[in-house]
Amino acid sequence: MEQVFAVFGDPISHSLSPVIHNAAISALGLSARYHAFKVRRENLENALSGAQAMGFGGVNLTIPLKEAALKFVEPDPIAGQIGAVNTVDFKNGMRGYNTDGIGAKKAVESAGISIKDKTVLLLGAGGASRAISFQFALAGARLLIVNRTEEKAQSLAQDVSVIGKAQWFGLTELEKHITEADILINSTSVGMYPDTNNTLVKKEMMHSNLVVFDIVYTPLHTRLLKEAEASGARIITGEKMLIYQGAEAFRIWTGISEPFDVMNKALLTALGEKQ
Repeated sequence: MEQVFAVFGDPISHSLSPVIHNAAISALGLSARYHAFKVRRENLENALSGAQAMGFGGVNLTIPLKEAALKFVEPDPIAGQIGAVNTVDFKNGMRGYNTDGIGAKKAVESAGISIKDKTVLLLGAGGASRAISFQFALAGARLLIVNRTEEKAQSLAQDVSVIGKAQWFGLTELEKHITEADILINSTSVGMYPDTNNTLVKKEMMHSNLVVFDIVYTPLHTRLLKEAEASGARIITGEKMLIYQGAEAFRIWTGISEPFDVMNKALLTALGEKQ
């Protein structure tokens, strides 16, 4: 019998998770299929119970369900601290995980960059920012969290300080603190299609010792990354985080490692990028 995996969210038609997972499942020769289902927040409990009852192998969650899921699953310690779940496993009850931060961490490490003892300047204090900041703090990074709404940056820095090193600043102080950063991560949606000319970082702020990672992947080469590369900085594109967080979820469900190259090729094809 074919094993079923899925992603729940609303909206969900734009999701590329089925593309990358089904490419990997096919390459591995598994009898399984990954589907996308539109699930409203008020229907999440029933949807999760239904998936469990029908023997789903596992479920991913996207907007607006990640925070709401905490009420219905048993989160692992990191997901509990982050306050959001993007992966649900049904092997022992209903366990919740957050693989977003792991995806970002692996995206950086796959470029041959160590995170331990690095100063990471994180743009944003939303859901993705929380996942990334906790995972990078656990890996030994020192975090500088910058956000337009200073209260959100302060709150996130205080939460992360429980497990690691974190400071916060307002966006007006970005230029001052970017000079001390080893890694710059944009964890906001600034620069995403259709507002592709937007960036939070002026080109003249960049320096050649910087690694710049943008989690936005539509387009792959955002204005931030183009200007960073022109300034001599190393760049990391956002599709890698999507692939690695998905692969980590699949490992939690099955114990099987999905092939990165197969997933990457399928994703780039779906995005219409040149191979």
